[in-house]
Amino acid sequence: MSDRPNILLLFTDMQRADTIGALGNPVIKTPQLDRLVAEGTSFTNAFTPSPVCVSARCCMQYGLYPQHTGLYKNGRMMEDNGASFPALLGREGYRSHSVGKCHFTPDRDALRGFQTRLTQEENISHPDADDYCRFLKEGGYDYVEPQGTRGEMYYIPQVSHLPAEVHPSQWVGDRSIEFIEEACCESQPWMLFSSFIHPHPPFAPPKPWHKLYRAPLMPLPKVPPDAEALHTWVNRFQNRYKYRDQGIDQNLMRLIKAYYYATISFVDFQVGRILQVLEERGQLDNTLIAFTSDHGEFLGDYNCFGKRSMHDAASRVPLLVRYPERFEPGVVCARAANLVDLFPTFVEAAGGDMSEVSLDGMDLRALAVGETERKRVYSQFDSGVRGIYMVVDENWKYFYSAADDMEFLFDRKGDPEETRNRAGLPFCREIKEEMKADLLGFLRGTEEEDAYVEQEGELDWKRYPYDRAVSVDPDAGLLIQDAPGSVVEIEGYSD
Repeated sequence: MSDRPNILLLFTDMQRADTIGALGNPVIKTPQLDRLVAEGTSFTNAFTPSPVCVSARCCMQYGLYPQHTGLYKNGRMMEDNGASFPALLGREGYRSHSVGKCHFTPDRDALRGFQTRLTQEENISHPDADDYCRFLKEGGYDYVEPQGTRGEMYYIPQVSHLPAEVHPSQWVGDRSIEFIEEACCESQPWMLFSSFIHPHPPFAPPKPWHKLYRAPLMPLPKVPPDAEALHTWVNRFQNRYKYRDQGIDQNLMRLIKAYYYATISFVDFQVGRILQVLEERGQLDNTLIAFTSDHGEFLGDYNCFGKRSMHDAASRVPLLVRYPERFEPGVVCARAANLVDLFPTFVEAAGGDMSEVSLDGMDLRALAVGETERKRVYSQFDSGVRGIYMVVDENWKYFYSAADDMEFLFDRKGDPEETRNRAGLPFCREIKEEMKADLLGFLRGTEEEDAYVEQEGELDWKRYPYDRAVSVDPDAGLLIQDAPGSVVEIEGYSD
């Protein structure tokens, strides 16, 4: 057994921060995540550096804010520079492996520092597209969309057409357990990235997990008075493109939440299986375990759906860390954290050398024990006329939407549900200007010149013409996100 800890990063896609029972959600069932809360440190003000899949994952992989990766939305990642966290751990003697979704672009099979990968990527259906699809083909499961039916069904809850034993989440759990059992037989420390596609839509839990929560018993979304005043262009854009802007069905809203929770509970079940094998192998306390997600999901809050926004529903993520040697059990840390903090946390625990890499994050242990002067973290989606920029700390959140030329300020202690925008209140002008100056200074320091202007030493937002972003035609811009090959010709019928 190595005297250095193993490192296990458990990762979900699109999981809100408020989906852990032990941290205040009275409805969801997450006994294994609750165990990590009890035995580790919970960072309850953790945020994504960019509230969309590819950008957030790129930031986490390299420990950099999007202003330094150059990617602010789903698009082409920076070229691999050999300075990802698995690459650095590999140079420190770790065996690194990834199971599940990485969402690397443009080459989805790239390693980007991992020594080996088993792939399960989103929106893929070809039988030879990735390791998971090949697994389904070998098992005789010839299904078009393994993660659920997309397209027009994207936000329609559905029972997975795959049984639990071959469901995407179970496959990640099984392959993770296989790796741990093999790696624990060696003296070399290991790093494993176990990445689950769910609870990302389509919300498709397997039978019988789809009945774990019943829609009539689910709480309705949070829709405060004047909810539309809290929207930005991206909310209107997403509501349209996800087929969710033609009226609200409250029964459907509760069913969406029920199936979303069910996919999380099925992931939680996999987490329990992984923890069990670590215990059986005597490696639990010698493994730094982190659980988090790339970003959240509105789930109908404010009558909105999707991500890409700076509201807590989309930008705040769960973040739990268990490693008794460095993280005190049962601690709840409210200081602002970010996914870019994972890189230095892992390398510090491994005793690695970070002198040759430039990072934007910090060791979460130092944050947990208060050994830091850092109070705020940042996030950005898109840039230029579509840019949305955020700074947040324990008490306040400020963000600016360039397309709307609109500021938002939320009192995180007095209004933790983010129901009223304080940006226009004279009583809050001082803190708004302070947060704005902090954010603009950060953007200037990272040379984000599409965001700001400087005149006579004063910084302000760069103004752009108003961008509607959504056509008045109710059918313009609807979601087309089917897996390749899902539009088919039916022999003898389509001719």
